Amino acid sequence: MGVAGATSGDSASNGGQAAAANNPYLAHLQPAASSGFGGVYGKSHPFHGLIPGKTTVEQQLAIEAGGINGFTGQPYSDKYREILKKRQELPVQKQRGNFLKLVHENQFVVLVGETGSGKTTQIPQFLLFDELPQLKGKMIACTQPRRVAAMSVAQRVADELDVKLSEEVGYSIRFEDCTSKSTVLKYMTDGMLLREAMTDPTLERYSAIILDEAHERTLSTDILMGLIKEVAAKRPDLKVIVMSATLDAEKFQRYFNDAPLLTVPGRTFPVEVFYTPEPERDYVEAAIKTALQIHMSEPEGDVLLFLTGEEEIEDACRKIRAQGDRLIQQGACGPLKVIPLYSTLPPHMQQRIFEQAPAPRTEGGPPGRKIVVSTNIAETSLTIDGIVYVIDPGFAKQNVYNPRVRVESLLVSPISKAAAQQRAGRAGRTRPGKCFRLYTEKAFVKELQEQTYPEILRCNLSVVVLQLKKIGIDDLVHFDFMDPPAPETLMRALELLNYLGALDDEGELTEFGAKMSEFPLDPQLAKMLMDSPKFKCSQEILSVAAMLSVPNVFMRPREAQRQADAAKANFAHIDGDHLTLLNVYHAYRAQNCSSDWCWDNFLNHRSLKAADNVREQLRRIMERTGIELTSTPFDSPSYYTNIRKALVSGFFMQVAHVERNGHYLTVKDNQVVLLHPSTVLDRKPEWVLYNEFVLTSKNYIRTITEVRAEWLLDIAPQYYDLSTFPSCEAKRVLERILTQRKFRDEHDSDKKKDKREKKEKKRRRTDKSVISSETSSKMVRLNMSKV
Repeated sequence: MGVAGATSGDSASNGGQAAAANNPYLAHLQPAASSGFGGVYGKSHPFHGLIPGKTTVEQQLAIEAGGINGFTGQPYSDKYREILKKRQELPVQKQRGNFLKLVHENQFVVLVGETGSGKTTQIPQFLLFDELPQLKGKMIACTQPRRVAAMSVAQRVADELDVKLSEEVGYSIRFEDCTSKSTVLKYMTDGMLLREAMTDPTLERYSAIILDEAHERTLSTDILMGLIKEVAAKRPDLKVIVMSATLDAEKFQRYFNDAPLLTVPGRTFPVEVFYTPEPERDYVEAAIKTALQIHMSEPEGDVLLFLTGEEEIEDACRKIRAQGDRLIQQGACGPLKVIPLYSTLPPHMQQRIFEQAPAPRTEGGPPGRKIVVSTNIAETSLTIDGIVYVIDPGFAKQNVYNPRVRVESLLVSPISKAAAQQRAGRAGRTRPGKCFRLYTEKAFVKELQEQTYPEILRCNLSVVVLQLKKIGIDDLVHFDFMDPPAPETLMRALELLNYLGALDDEGELTEFGAKMSEFPLDPQLAKMLMDSPKFKCSQEILSVAAMLSVPNVFMRPREAQRQADAAKANFAHIDGDHLTLLNVYHAYRAQNCSSDWCWDNFLNHRSLKAADNVREQLRRIMERTGIELTSTPFDSPSYYTNIRKALVSGFFMQVAHVERNGHYLTVKDNQVVLLHPSTVLDRKPEWVLYNEFVLTSKNYIRTITEVRAEWLLDIAPQYYDLSTFPSCEAKRVLERILTQRKFRDEHDSDKKKDKREKKEKKRRRTDKSVISSETSSKMVRLNMSKV
């Protein structure tokens, strides 16, 4: 490197320093010199001779095969050498030269790599050695649609580079930042990169951005694609790589200005697919049965079973273990290791999926087997070696939003054909495999859609609209979406943000809305937090918001449901579930966050620990944005009332009223709903506020608290304008209250008027008496003078 290279590196670093001073997200950026790399690499340094943006395959291979780690200055470990041998066998390694050539010549590159090709772990490393972002005080970002993928892939790449996780390689997910001043390669959820764009609209801290798993078309990925396309026009130095396992490559190429395409074949073996002759009534039971049949009758090889969510997965794991233990005792099969996998698992638990299958109990005995029970995260985001058998029930959870009735719900929905092919492909990684589809071939051909609908077409856009407004994109109608959302969905989002005070009547971001966007929460939760000081309960609302942001804290195992319900009743608050969650959090803190206490009380220690962490991060944001942290004295009669009023300030649009027939109707939208069986309420209050709308065989509202009609009219008069209300019992009740108020006000006004008139009469009488007394005294004086 010449002197010019050092100068440009220093100036970029100083820019990073200046930005860091004003931006909390840039706190980790330091000048290149202080990060241990220096602006110029000496002759003895492994990176000597590399020119950013012009490296060759030979140079990169020489660095990887060298004796000294260029990032740490330490000799490579034996573990690194072992991993390197496996890396060199990955299909993507054969395409390294083609990839570097495309990156050197183009700003955008679209890369389609089949499952198991190694693209998620290797491409960022190729780019890291080519870009050398540390010389410019920058980083490389690699986005993932799921937090579990960001964490596990970051750990894997840290091992491959022989560095400590959080140093040169780190990850950033909501409420958890595992990076440092020396981080140069950052894996992150797409939502976190979008959040960073709010404070750094041109993404100056990154020299390259990799959008991985783009075929999943999550809401944040779609917004990021449009945003990065705009940023790239202003920053010709920014490299953008769009990667996926399966996608409509031509569509992506067209969208990114006719970008070149690089296809990487996977390392797959043939997979035999089996269908059920008839549809299964209970896909969970059928999946468990299939897993145990494979264990008893099929040759050695691990099993991957797809289910839809945490509760379903944990239940299936318990049943497989219990039934497997009985079979093992009968000597019918070998030992069994059952491992769950879903996004809210802590990192050390997620890593268990990479463990080896158990060894046979006796030499020459039945082989041991590992069964991984996972959500659709294992479709593309993570690759688990050793999988030979895949069980695919054909379902996954999807967010679905109906803008007409403002209902968003997580529904168990059939997967697409593309997703089914991805799942089947997982069985052919190490040798020929088998995929057991728990649905008919006719259903696969005729009923499954070709591709999964992009999330942007089926979800509430309020968070996204707020973020885009904060970034400075005001013309949402003409924003370059790959698939534009329905106008009605966009209008509903604008309407919600207007009612919450985030946007004014012209659709412009308000100062209040700019503060709301600082919180990594739904707008209603952010509004509730920001309004809480008005009701003198911001400390308590912090705890409630944190508890609502983590998975369910109450455990209810099937074998101990009665005990679990009794334990939950100990925390129950008469006014509802939000205050019950607050009681749980207070008790957890009072018990010094004891995991044993959680176990005894059927509480999920992992969720409570996460809530504690979320609360601390939200508290910091509140302090940074100047929101007062206050609390009503616990012995005050208005302690719980104030908290309920603060809940109304955020969730006034999510209220239901009980009708004469005993059913609840949601306010304005008139959806018939039932209280969810999990509520602690043992009665039917007239008015309830709810946190979640659950669509199953019936419409349920979950996490409920009793509220009063008067609060709705006082706290959200703009929403409870009865001239816009449809005819229903709720409207009549609110009209009666307003009529009573009007009558009371008139009565009070009349009383005040009477009081004033009485005062006036009294004053007049007093004046008359004074006048008459003065007149009398004058007459007396006159008569006296006459005498």
